[in-house]
Amino acid sequence: MILIVGGAGYIGSHVNKELNKRGYETVIFDNLSYGHEDFVKWGNFERVDLEDVERLRELFCKYPIDAVMHFAAFTYVGESVEDPQKYYLNNLKNTLNLLQVMLEFDVKYFVFSSTCATYGNPLKIPITEDHPQNPINPYGKAKLMVEKVLEDYSLAYGLKYVALRYFNAAGADADGEIGELHDPETHLIPLILDAASGKREDIKIFGTDYDTPDGTCIRDYVHVTDLADAHIKALEYLKNGGESDFFNLGNGNGFSVREVIETARKITGKNIKAVEDRRRPGDPPVLVGSSDKARRILKWEPKYDDLSKIVETAWKWHEKL
Repeated sequence: MILIVGGAGYIGSHVNKELNKRGYETVIFDNLSYGHEDFVKWGNFERVDLEDVERLRELFCKYPIDAVMHFAAFTYVGESVEDPQKYYLNNLKNTLNLLQVMLEFDVKYFVFSSTCATYGNPLKIPITEDHPQNPINPYGKAKLMVEKVLEDYSLAYGLKYVALRYFNAAGADADGEIGELHDPETHLIPLILDAASGKREDIKIFGTDYDTPDGTCIRDYVHVTDLADAHIKALEYLKNGGESDFFNLGNGNGFSVREVIETARKITGKNIKAVEDRRRPGDPPVLVGSSDKARRILKWEPKYDDLSKIVETAWKWHEKL
């Protein structure tokens, strides 16, 4: 049985669906601080907080868990700067609690939801896994600390792990059963779709004077179902004797803010109002990752590598909200 920690959230719920489609049994742990119980449409659900080590022990006794996928984390970069303690307690300390109980119950397979934020400001594009890791905010620092913990635990205790460094997760389940629903929402594509559906007046473009073809920031968007597929491939890689490792997950293609807005206009048929604004501090002009290593070792092939497909699935979900 696969334990999905944070399985009521955006990415975790899509992984849960894919695992169940492929015949795996799952149990979902989530404290619902940001997750949605109605996203847990497959497997067993337990409301639990990683702070509560005794409760974790009870549930590891209750279920025959043989592998863990860990998504439970706070993810707001700005908030992590304003309140770093919140991020170190939840994203680092609570992960240590989870790992402690895993070791007690001899559960040795761990797939970790990491982030490209561990790299900090890019020195080269596309970013490869050997790029220096110099995170510039507590969110990225806490994720990197967990990666370092995993390296040590792997050497000392025989824990087998894969850390997956995502770029921009986007899109929604093609069947429209689950999708992206954050509060507050900070991701570009759902914010643009909010403008398309009239939930907000406009979409702001932060900076139009970057050294990019159209002056706006370029980002790498990877479809959430492709992310789910990568997690399952990572788990199967470990179970088939693969060594502990880390992988970037992105499309390898960059799309500018203007391109994303224009694509959304075509998909939705709406005249989305865009308002130009000043740059935000800390936004690099270009963030694009190389996923060659994941393609080569995990045999991962993103199916939604076209921006139109990604926005189309997001809009299908968005219209239901």
